[in-house]
Amino acid sequence: MSEQARRRVVLVTRKTRLRDLIERHNTLAQARFYVEHLQADFADYVLEDERYARAHAQAMQALAAWGRYQVVERALLPNFVFSASDIVVALGQDGLVANTLKYLDKGQPLVGLNPDTARWDGVLLPFEAPQLADVLRRTDQGSAAVRSVTMAEARLSDGQRLLAVNDFFVGPRSHTSALYELKLGGRSELQSSSGVIVSTGMGSTAWIKSVVTGSVAVADALGHRQPCAFEPLPWGAPELLYAVREPFPSRHSQATLVFGRVSGHAPLTVRSRMADGGVIFSDGMEADFLRFGAGVEAVIAPSAISGQLVVG
Repeated sequence: MSEQARRRVVLVTRKTRLRDLIERHNTLAQARFYVEHLQADFADYVLEDERYARAHAQAMQALAAWGRYQVVERALLPNFVFSASDIVVALGQDGLVANTLKYLDKGQPLVGLNPDTARWDGVLLPFEAPQLADVLRRTDQGSAAVRSVTMAEARLSDGQRLLAVNDFFVGPRSHTSALYELKLGGRSELQSSSGVIVSTGMGSTAWIKSVVTGSVAVADALGHRQPCAFEPLPWGAPELLYAVREPFPSRHSQATLVFGRVSGHAPLTVRSRMADGGVIFSDGMEADFLRFGAGVEAVIAPSAISGQLVVG
């Protein structure tokens, strides 16, 4: 196949901690002074950056040989337009894979590269940069192993829409109480809490697990000892989990619909009762949020779009 006929490869990158510090403090010397003044190990920042730069150079070598490619930084993902035929590569940490996958709404395959295997476990990063040329060839030919990942989708009554690979947060933008009406499976109640987490199978070992773990620990400390039966969902499970954080029962709010399963047949509906400051964001990207003001209704369910993660 000629280079002109090949599919475009999009490499998604992220800034290292050192790059962030240099941008904030203007120079490497000032970044060093800031870190060492706090008695932290600046050498670790440098080592991480060097390893990432080496992996980036190796990936770029493979892309140059491939022919058609484009590089995009993580912060630009919300505005980047992916083609349906793209092969997408994410270089760095599991979170970057999740952040990237939710923007691939046409089933584009995503390859996760681990830039530093000594630092990152890389559950979603099965490959290293020297393997990229071979992985691209097999992905293009359709012979690479691909794992389907269920994503969550939030549709708002004002037309806004957002996908999540790990989880959604529905609640206040700051540390205040969220006021809303929650509906699921024919039941509904008014609630006041610090927000609602809705998790996919891939995200069910992360944020929502910590919510459940904390709730079980509090119950145990109060003498209500019961075994925790929480089990994470498979990545491809056609359902989601939801949990309400810190529900507050009062004369005007209830706290019984605080945890459960969400499916296409039984979606989770949340209607905002907040005058201002309500938001919905996904996968920890707080800057890329949907406004969730008074009267707006969000319907959250498994998406018809599945992520396609290259795993072998």
